[in-house]
Amino acid sequence: MKKHILTAICALSFGALTFFAGSNTPAKAESVNSYISNNNISHANVTSAVWSGFPKYKYRNGVGKPEGVVVHETGNPNSTIYNEISFMKRNYQNAFVHTFVDSARIINIANTDYLAWGVGYPGNSRFVQFEQVEMHSKDAFAHEVANAAYYTAYILKKYNLPLNDAAYDGNGTVWSHAAVAKFLGGSDHTDPVGYYATSGKKYFGQAYTMSDFYQLVKVVYNNLGSGSSFNSNAKSNVSYDKVTYQSSNQTAKLGSQYSSYRLYEHVKNTRASINKFSWTSVSPYVGEEVYIDMSAKKTNAKQNWYRIRFSSNTNAKRYWVYGTALDFTK
Repeated sequence: MKKHILTAICALSFGALTFFAGSNTPAKAESVNSYISNNNISHANVTSAVWSGFPKYKYRNGVGKPEGVVVHETGNPNSTIYNEISFMKRNYQNAFVHTFVDSARIINIANTDYLAWGVGYPGNSRFVQFEQVEMHSKDAFAHEVANAAYYTAYILKKYNLPLNDAAYDGNGTVWSHAAVAKFLGGSDHTDPVGYYATSGKKYFGQAYTMSDFYQLVKVVYNNLGSGSSFNSNAKSNVSYDKVTYQSSNQTAKLGSQYSSYRLYEHVKNTRASINKFSWTSVSPYVGEEVYIDMSAKKTNAKQNWYRIRFSSNTNAKRYWVYGTALDFTK
């Protein structure tokens, strides 16, 4: 099981995903969140495998009234999700969590209406807790993080909890085990901070942080809706366009019909909730030179999309635009 099994665990369940191949080592630094976004990685569905043998004690505010979610990782590089679950059932008197997550599954093993024993007192009486199994490739780690972010947002929505990062002041709904130990006590563990940092550096060229994770949770949380509109499988039920990206270093000019198109935060219909921008926000004109740093080709599409900026400064704001809005004539 894990080195710190007595103090960290969470509940998760999931279904099948279509995975995107990824190299185990990055050619250049790329954020985990960008990789998830650029490859249109969705989440697994929560699978219910609740075991009746776990004890049922109410949260401090009552049955079905958790106050947030604690994110853990097992600390065991050699286990599988099923090994972890089996071990926990045999040793639940010491510790157990609600859910386990890996790159392909979110498996809920304990009723989240009742507390789990994952972070000690007083955190156990306040939070739903889930555990991540350690992954060993770039793509697997990205898929696991996507599943973990979804499950976190899913639980918050299920119990009508607001989204609030607890990492800075110990007040909030999204907690790492490290934050619980720091602000509430009951444990001295720091997961999943080390696992995130090490995996991020190994596979993406930069450490992954709980702050990065929170931003991913925020995107998913906003996509799930609220109240009667809450859809636990919102992203799974949406079909997005598959796209291939390629780095570029060229210029073009705005074509005479550029205003017939829109500026986008990402390539249109490749993910949920893509922001659109009007041309008036950048005050353009026909023939204006733009700088291109990336192109995107949708499957079976005739025209590319391009990521542009209106300044040679590489820190300038970038937009995606359909290729026919641009003039590549030299």
